[in-house]
Amino acid sequence: MSRAPKSPKRSASAPLPVDLALQGGGSHGAFTWGVLERLLEEPSLKIDGISGTSAGAMNAAVLADGYAAGGAEGAKAALEAFWRAVSKSARFSPFQRSPIDVLLGRWSLDHSPAYVAVDLMSRVFSPYDLNPSGKNPLQDLLVESIDFERLARSPVRLFITATNVHTGRGRIFRNPEITADVLLASACLPTMFQAVEIDGVPYWDGGYAGNPTITPLVRESDASDTILVQINPRERLETPKTAPEIMNRLNEISFNSPLMKELRMIALLRQVADPGNGEGARWAGMRTHRIMTEMMVDLSASSKLNAEWAFLSMLRAEGHRAASAFLDEHGDDLGQRSTADLDVLLGEC
Repeated sequence: MSRAPKSPKRSASAPLPVDLALQGGGSHGAFTWGVLERLLEEPSLKIDGISGTSAGAMNAAVLADGYAAGGAEGAKAALEAFWRAVSKSARFSPFQRSPIDVLLGRWSLDHSPAYVAVDLMSRVFSPYDLNPSGKNPLQDLLVESIDFERLARSPVRLFITATNVHTGRGRIFRNPEITADVLLASACLPTMFQAVEIDGVPYWDGGYAGNPTITPLVRESDASDTILVQINPRERLETPKTAPEIMNRLNEISFNSPLMKELRMIALLRQVADPGNGEGARWAGMRTHRIMTEMMVDLSASSKLNAEWAFLSMLRAEGHRAASAFLDEHGDDLGQRSTADLDVLLGEC
């Protein structure tokens, strides 16, 4: 699908349309929640499209549904209600911090007996052995939190990625196609949950194919500025040496790899595309930005399953702070120029 070329010009009073690209990362998605709240508070911006994967997909769907119901304030209220429901549902989860982690103020579940047991069992048994019913605790929560018929009519365009288990390719679901099963498929870690079947096709976490997928934002949205909210650290200065550290880093690399490849492709297309009036103009005119935090480097992979309200609130506050810092530093660049240098990616393999 292709739309007319984008134009960076707008009237002084009209809000600037922007696209958002939201990564997945379990409970770390509460950082994205804080970013979204701050962007929704900015009257000079209007969210046109969102591409999301896993927790990013859920944030995107909740925001779009809330926006359809009550504009920016409705979206903010829906996001808070969703994350409160996530925390409430996790109160009786076996995945709780150990007393020593609580005492030392660590958010990790690395010493949680339940987490350690499940982690070990997942290396021997599959979700089809451990959870034969295929029940996902988020199923009911999503149905209660989102009006999917209203979501289909939302003015915010959604692009949700899930990975086809058979082909390994990503499928992008748009507003009218999105259901609770689509969101569960986008967040389906194959070591924890059975593949989610949609129209007879099994799907796993969208992060394996696109975390998130950028291309539909370029081709199908009216915005020329895309803000990537990144919650998976791309670089770490220390070499992982323990088994959990190694697995954590492998997951970060694998879930960042599709995004980095797509960003490199976009950087190349921007250099070689004919900036005329067709498809090439859309690629050449794309402006990219990034919001992230160094805090994620200090959080272990196990903390992605920690849904304590205090932890979610801390991440939310950090997301709000990071978005405010981005707007203070680069607010005037939006609509004018990119603030994330994609050309440096062209020198990487």
